[in-house]
Amino acid sequence: MTKLISGFRNFATSLKNVDTCCTGMNTRKLFRSKRVLLEDGLQEAGILVGEEGRIEEILRKDQLGTLYHNVEILDVGSLVIMPGLVDSHVHVNEPGRTEWEGYWTATRAAAAGGVTTIVDMPLNSIPPTTTKKNLETKMMAAKGKTHVDVAFWGGVIPGNQKELKDMARAGVVGFKCFLCPSGVDEFPEVMKEDLEESLRELEGTNSVLAVCYCKLFNMRVAQKLMPFIFFLYQTFLRSRPPQMEVAAIKIITQLCSNY
Repeated sequence: MTKLISGFRNFATSLKNVDTCCTGMNTRKLFRSKRVLLEDGLQEAGILVGEEGRIEEILRKDQLGTLYHNVEILDVGSLVIMPGLVDSHVHVNEPGRTEWEGYWTATRAAAAGGVTTIVDMPLNSIPPTTTKKNLETKMMAAKGKTHVDVAFWGGVIPGNQKELKDMARAGVVGFKCFLCPSGVDEFPEVMKEDLEESLRELEGTNSVLAVCYCKLFNMRVAQKLMPFIFFLYQTFLRSRPPQMEVAAIKIITQLCSNY
């Protein structure tokens, strides 16, 4: 397993400039290896990549001798070629909190681990991805710093519902919200009324709304915790009683049946 992982990392490193080597090129490229991971296991095969950088065909061992015009062959020996992974929950935090994680380091780490697409969460950066303008700010922050494909979640917070369609048209893959405090002031949690308004705005957009931390925040529960010592694990458990999850899930399932 170690050899497989290290081999893939070396191969991923060799393809770190795949956007420039494959996009807009005059010839197609055939990446071949003795170990290509297909649905029926590791085997000798080749991946034919077109001029636009998209996979055109997967060639089995007995097809590799076929002559192709204008095809550049890149034989990586026994290094593993495998599908890239997609991580749909990544906090990049740039701009504003780049010291936590930025696009340069996050996408390099992703490539080293075989992740070829990340979807950036809408919070922890300043500004958060809660308006079209903020989305454009994040896209500019990422420009020239990415080693893998990057997509963006839009955020739903109280009061930004009129921004959602513009963000959907601008290309966010969907929207995320929190039902309890997110941990950062600029991304507050939403209530049922905010969710209903958001779902009305998103009707007809084919967009999705994902709910994080499905626990309906309850101030009365928080107040009851005041006498307890906060660093104790038991206090943490008391802060998230089962009824908070049950209440949140009931609301979400009801809204799903309505929209």
